[in-house]
Amino acid sequence: MNIEYLTTMVNDISHYFVTEADHAAAISSIAQHLNKLWEPRMRQQILQHLDAGAAGLEPLAHEAVQKLAEMESPRTLTG
Repeated sequence: MNIEYLTTMVNDISHYFVTEADHAAAISSIAQHLNKLWEPRMRQQILQHLDAGAAGLEPLAHEAVQKLAEMESPRTLTG
C-alpha cells in the first residue's frame, strides 16, 4: 500500500483522539486501533516508515506508531 496513504490514515485516526484529555491514553488508543484493525502488512509498512524517519506523521500519530513498534517488538523472557 502507498506509504503516503498510510501516513494520512494514521494522521486521520490521531485527529479523532486529539481531544482525549489523557495524552498517554490517546497514544495507546491509536496504537491499539492500528494493532487490532490494520492488517500485518500495513503495520509493517508504517513501522518501516517510522524507522526511515516518519516523514509526514503528525506528532500524536508519530508517538502512536512508536507505541505500536513497542507492542510489535518480540517479547523477551527473563528468568
